[in-house]
Amino acid sequence: MSASQPPQPSPQSEGPSALPELEAIGKACFALHARMTARLLSRAYEAALRPLGLKIPQFGILGSIAHGAMVSETALADSLGLERTTLVRNLKTLSDKGWIEPAPGDGRGQRHRLSPAGQAVLEAAIPLWEQAQREVEGRLVGQSPDEIRSAMRALRKAAR
Repeated sequence: MSASQPPQPSPQSEGPSALPELEAIGKACFALHARMTARLLSRAYEAALRPLGLKIPQFGILGSIAHGAMVSETALADSLGLERTTLVRNLKTLSDKGWIEPAPGDGRGQRHRLSPAGQAVLEAAIPLWEQAQREVEGRLVGQSPDEIRSAMRALRKAAR
């Protein structure tokens, strides 16, 4: 067999029962479950924020900037768990909407601050986010929201 040809399956590895461990992987994989959960949570929160034209990553970015995160874009991306390119794309959207503006700094990396319009949209978004948060927490029948958040923090720490 040449190096350019893919390996051929052996007769015993053909068919749906050939890889029974895939079912166990699907049930156990933290990455798979985190991605599915993140997509569903994003849908719930973004539906709440939609009237403002705001997505959940943008809400987090506005919140971080408003909280005083006068840090470089790289440090902001790291703190939010975003790829820098994703952050930059979202910052451009926020800037295009007039919600953020460049902030003076020491010349080492771009920094941002909320514009008055950005402050207003963030203030309008908070009650919408709070309602979405209450709805999600209300669906956690028999589960402690604080314990779930603690488990998610532990997973983030383990993945670093």
